[in-house]
Amino acid sequence: MRSAKAVTASPTPRAPVPTAPGGLPLIGHAHQLIRTPLPFITSLRDHGSVVRIRLGPTPAYVVTDPVLTRTVLVTEAAHFAKGGKIFDVLRDVFGDGLATVADGDTHLRNRRLMQPMFNKAHIATRRTAMIDQARSMVGAWEKDQPLDVFSNMNDVTLAAFLVALFGTDFPVNLQGEFTALMPPLMKEAIRQTVLPSWVARLPLPANRAHSRRIARLRAVIDQAIDHRSSRSASTPPTNVRGLGEAAGCPHQAAAEKDHAGLFETLMAAEDQFTRQQLQDEAITLMNAAIETTATALAWTLYELTRHPDIEQRLRAELAAVCDGRPLCQEDLDQLPYARQVLQEAVRKYGPAWMVTRKATRDIDLGGHRIPRGADIVWSPYLHQNDPDHFPDPATFDPDRWASGRAPSTRDSFFAFGDGRRKCIGENFAWVEMQIILATLLETWPRLRLVSRPPRPETAITIKPDKLTIAFEAS
Repeated sequence: MRSAKAVTASPTPRAPVPTAPGGLPLIGHAHQLIRTPLPFITSLRDHGSVVRIRLGPTPAYVVTDPVLTRTVLVTEAAHFAKGGKIFDVLRDVFGDGLATVADGDTHLRNRRLMQPMFNKAHIATRRTAMIDQARSMVGAWEKDQPLDVFSNMNDVTLAAFLVALFGTDFPVNLQGEFTALMPPLMKEAIRQTVLPSWVARLPLPANRAHSRRIARLRAVIDQAIDHRSSRSASTPPTNVRGLGEAAGCPHQAAAEKDHAGLFETLMAAEDQFTRQQLQDEAITLMNAAIETTATALAWTLYELTRHPDIEQRLRAELAAVCDGRPLCQEDLDQLPYARQVLQEAVRKYGPAWMVTRKATRDIDLGGHRIPRGADIVWSPYLHQNDPDHFPDPATFDPDRWASGRAPSTRDSFFAFGDGRRKCIGENFAWVEMQIILATLLETWPRLRLVSRPPRPETAITIKPDKLTIAFEAS
């Protein structure tokens, strides 16, 4: 296994960082990051634990060793601030939401205010509403008809998230706008990240369209906040359609009664958030809801079509827990194999493939000198497909996450980041993915791949380029 040296202050120059081959004048390695991003980022492992690339004329330092990445994110996080080109670009979309706001007092304050939204007890109050929403949408699919899985997973994950965030009466028209706006916004954001910065300032049609989408997204988010504000000012909604009771699960109705949505937590603290900050946080949460969970679910379904033994084991676990009745919120904690399957999909396919930090001072990283202000790049996809930490990484093996397996597997899993900037919504993401996967298996007895095997396509996440599955009733 490769070893990583300690990170130290660097008063004197150290060994030069190896430079990745194939850079071109003016654009650096942008052509490789656009044309063959995953093979290129994976190839850097062969050149060292830290490898220099160029994003246009700007150098960046890619960390290929997960041990060093954990050092950057956890043990020496004070010297590697949240930032870098990708966050500069995303800030245009998200503003200063929790994912993009700079390190410091504002981040700590906002995270503290938002943390109650995402504790397990609070999320549990929204489980039944999410199950009901997922069941309604998945059950409406036409049997035996091929479906664009990634598009439909976007729809279902967003709908379930909106029910959890804003309550059960969220306007359908606003939901549709979110679904249409977010994917092209994220695709353009990654394009601007790998291209020279001056390209984004040109009056190109793509740049103008990107600006229009950002403006429209903020207008739609404003409507969502206004809707929630007016709803909060009236009588809190009761449990819609007898949620919980209709599902046949005891104790749920009382647990979920009068919970209007997780966003109520922020609305209750609105004197501490400006309208702009509420917008920024809502947009940040929306992106996380669509990009990460929809991508992971789409790849999970693809893997199930390739591994009928895994699918049958999942169905057997679900049948044993539910015992002939519909899924209810209390069942989710009794589905450990479902969690393993989802975690393996998240491992194998990223979901993120390029994340950045910024060095706050001259520093040694892996025995190489990194200058102050430099972009540090790390890749969950790269680390989670590292054969030194995940033997036979191309194999889809949910049992690698079983209790008692080697701890190095977990030490190299960075899908939700790590340290003080670890994703605040990780618990929510696992619950949402389990709900949708279980509901889908409960509703449809058979899955059949119709399209060719999908190829990975990079945006902020790594999504399938084309994935069509028929959901069959028997």
